[in-house]
Amino acid sequence: MAKIFNAGGNGLTGSIDGRALLPFALGILLVLGGLFCLWQTWQIADESSAKDRVHAAQKQAADAVAAEIASERGRVEAAVHSLAPDSIVADPAQAATELRQLIPGALKVDAYSGGLDEVLHANYRVFGYGKAAQLMAAQTADGKPPAQTVPDSGTRVLALVVPVGPATHPQAWVWVALPFAPIQERFESIPTEGGRLELRQGDDLGDLRLLASGSASAEREPNGMPVDGSTFSILAALPTAFIVLPHVWPVTGLLGLLGLAGGLYLIWMRNRLFGGRVQADVEEPVLSDLLDTAPEPETPAPARIAPPKPAQPAPVVVDPTIFRAYDVRGVVGKSLTKDVARLLGQAIGSVMREKGLPEIVIGRDGRLSGPELAGALSDGLREAGIDVIDLGAVPTPVVYYAAYRFNTGCGVAVTGSHNPPDYNGFKIVVGGETLSEGAIQDLYQRIAGNRLEKSGGGKIRHVDVVPDYIERITSDVQAERRLKIVVDCGNGIPGAVAPQVLEGIGCEVIPLYCDVDGTFPNHHPDPSDPHNLEDLIFAVKQTGADLGLAFDGDGDRLGVVTKDGEIIFPDRQLMLFARDVLSRQPGATIIYDVKCTGHLKGQILDAGGSPMMWRTGHSLIKAKMRETGAELAGEMSGHFFFKERWYGFDDGIYAGARLMEILAGDLEERTPEEIFATCPKGVSTPELKVEMAEGAHYRFMEEFRQKASFGDATLTTIDGVRADWPDGWGLVRPSNTTPVLVLRFDADNEAALTRIKNLFRQQMLAVDPSLKLPF
Repeated sequence: MAKIFNAGGNGLTGSIDGRALLPFALGILLVLGGLFCLWQTWQIADESSAKDRVHAAQKQAADAVAAEIASERGRVEAAVHSLAPDSIVADPAQAATELRQLIPGALKVDAYSGGLDEVLHANYRVFGYGKAAQLMAAQTADGKPPAQTVPDSGTRVLALVVPVGPATHPQAWVWVALPFAPIQERFESIPTEGGRLELRQGDDLGDLRLLASGSASAEREPNGMPVDGSTFSILAALPTAFIVLPHVWPVTGLLGLLGLAGGLYLIWMRNRLFGGRVQADVEEPVLSDLLDTAPEPETPAPARIAPPKPAQPAPVVVDPTIFRAYDVRGVVGKSLTKDVARLLGQAIGSVMREKGLPEIVIGRDGRLSGPELAGALSDGLREAGIDVIDLGAVPTPVVYYAAYRFNTGCGVAVTGSHNPPDYNGFKIVVGGETLSEGAIQDLYQRIAGNRLEKSGGGKIRHVDVVPDYIERITSDVQAERRLKIVVDCGNGIPGAVAPQVLEGIGCEVIPLYCDVDGTFPNHHPDPSDPHNLEDLIFAVKQTGADLGLAFDGDGDRLGVVTKDGEIIFPDRQLMLFARDVLSRQPGATIIYDVKCTGHLKGQILDAGGSPMMWRTGHSLIKAKMRETGAELAGEMSGHFFFKERWYGFDDGIYAGARLMEILAGDLEERTPEEIFATCPKGVSTPELKVEMAEGAHYRFMEEFRQKASFGDATLTTIDGVRADWPDGWGLVRPSNTTPVLVLRFDADNEAALTRIKNLFRQQMLAVDPSLKLPF
């Protein structure tokens, strides 16, 4: 019973039975619910009709664009087929000129050889990443190479590739750029029926959006409709509707009618049961009621205390020493944290925005810190407005490959390479150029000066590119006879890829430590250290294999051992690679680093090449290759760079495949030991290392350059100090990845080797008597 007092204080004036309100309220709610359900029934029926209309428009757009592409392809093919294939092969430039006259409106026409060698060797920054990728993909296309769009001088064009001669073995290829405007006109002529249509390059949401028309608020469907004969797809976005009930209109309609009937019935019952009870019950007030309603004395409200201001986050301290000569690298949790990775992503993104580069690929090796650092790097890149293609856990060469495959020209490999498990780092490519030295320092200066792009809006998509990488290698490289090899990946990320590549080219592979484990439980993944090759040597002997291959932690370096247990150092491997490349590219420049044997120069000259010694460091070598147009380069650490038939980046897995192709293709069918015996060698040491405090190795080298004296030796100081005599040489240089001095000695005989080592020992101890030298 609810009591009501009048405002004048004269006591209780009436009461209403709450039971009368309940059925009335329920009735009203059911009536409203019923009306809502009926309205929803109409909405569902209307939405279903709208979906059908938008899907019909989607198909109409796909057909219209496909028809336009087919029409353009038809007139291009007619022009190409009007010329004799032999004339195109004999003079591609003249053929391209004639075709421009035969194809009205063509913006560009180029003709290339059947093997596309000139495309493989092109400078992609000038040639165009998209154009190169389209031409190379045409070689493996199922049917006619699909049309696609590529940027050209700031505008977008429709690009077509037409094979010349037999489709299975083309004698040449013709690439034609046509205006994109007709495609746009056909697409925009289709009514969107209240939804939204998008023309995209590809068939998923992560690919490039080219055109869009219709409602901006429509909700996109997950899959597009392919456009025949192209890499395009049409994505439909349906009009939004407020639907909260099941999308089955008979059920929704029935619920509406039942709700409406039930509500009216409850209202009728309420009036019948309580209609006559209108007089309120009256009670006399009692003293306790009056006392209960007396107001309590007011107490002053406590003084409001302003809440404390939240503490400002401490600024991220970035250690400048992690910005090294050709990458960024540090100790995880100390000099390298997720906050540093995020800032680095922003800095890289800022450089990309200035260069007009919108998208980047990233990947990581198998280290335990990889997922967190790669995630933070991605956050920073997207905060700078850069779209990210995340490849997941892949070898570093796969990141480089993906930068070509997806036409980004930009990539970051999150990797500690061959360093201890507590290290990690970043190898960075922007605009086709691996950042080094000044460009690396520029990233630090941007972070230190807070000159970072913060526009946001970058998207991310996850892509598995490993199958494409494997297919690209195995479609070009083949071993003519089956060799048995043991493959030691040292529990690094190459274990997920290298065995498949080597099996794909025709080798019998015995895997050793190929399961990926970032703790590296068996041995350190650094094939330049002979101790790390002991298990591989044992496995090759035990299994009777022809050869053993070893890879470092991120797959960009290669180590080789024979069944006799001999370690074939990379400078001798480079001799074989040079002979092979120069047999097809006579006169080509071959680059090698300061740690390689003195015999290498003579071998390159004997094979008809042009030898060039250069500084150690993958980014420094790649920069020199671009400058000189070199077809091949190699480092004593096991990095090999093939421009001939490949892309010019360092790839230990690809180098392993090329080595097996050479050994298995030997015309005399010699054993690997017999082939390697043709590569001269003296007596030499592996890379020797002297550990020092961070930065101390650079200071030591400065003083050593000034004080050291090597008599009549020829000195090379482009990277450390190398002293050459007629019978051997020695080298000391500072590592750019860890705080150590790296030394190597090579001579014609043991006596000369001992003499050279003793002379270096004397000169080094004269600078720092406390050094503990490993020789």
